[in-house]
Amino acid sequence: MERADRASVASFHAPGPWDGVVELGEAPARHAMVKRLSAGDPVRLSSGDGRRASGVISDVGKRHLRIALAPESLESIPAPAYVELWAPVGDRERMLLLAEKAVELGVSAWRPIVYRRSRSVSPRGEGEAFREKVRLRMIGALEQSGGAWLPELHVEMELERALEASTRIAGVLLDPGGEPLISLRDALRPPVAIALGPEGGLEVDECARFAEAGWRSASIGANVLRFETAGIAALALVRSLIP
Repeated sequence: MERADRASVASFHAPGPWDGVVELGEAPARHAMVKRLSAGDPVRLSSGDGRRASGVISDVGKRHLRIALAPESLESIPAPAYVELWAPVGDRERMLLLAEKAVELGVSAWRPIVYRRSRSVSPRGEGEAFREKVRLRMIGALEQSGGAWLPELHVEMELERALEASTRIAGVLLDPGGEPLISLRDALRPPVAIALGPEGGLEVDECARFAEAGWRSASIGANVLRFETAGIAALALVRSLIP
């Protein structure tokens, strides 16, 4: 639930080093003007790499936003336990929704997977321009939720390549026929990865490759869920199960 005090104070993503005054560019300035913020208004800052602070606007223009930090408000937030999400390349809007909610739930990394059935989706979420949309959506989610960490963004990968790159991870493949996810509590030792299949499901050989790589199949219920619904539910559950 969004707290009233957080909702009343605008938040901005401010990467890079901070000193007494943080200067942000055109997009944050435009956002501040849309919200009718002016000099003296309180704001919150998040670096996306574990730092948060409060401050006040010292100046706002069409292409710049200057914020005077309150040094005593600076916080260093430890990174949460590592949970990586393997999102199927699919419908763009549904991928963007999942990316937004994944940040709110504290995902550590976002890895889009090109499955065989991904190729039948058009238009699908892939390529550099789409990754930029994902990045901006994640920044918006960070600002809205008051989080401190943005996930690492990976380029989309074929399944085989992704498995080869992720040999030292506790992998969980969501599958309605798997054992209940909650029963894997003892096996969920970070780093953890959660894989979602594409719309229409995985091919038999794709399921076999996950099993050969040591991934466990797990279920979050008997119903067949859309991939974004399954991802949100699984992330929330895994976050509640691991330290």
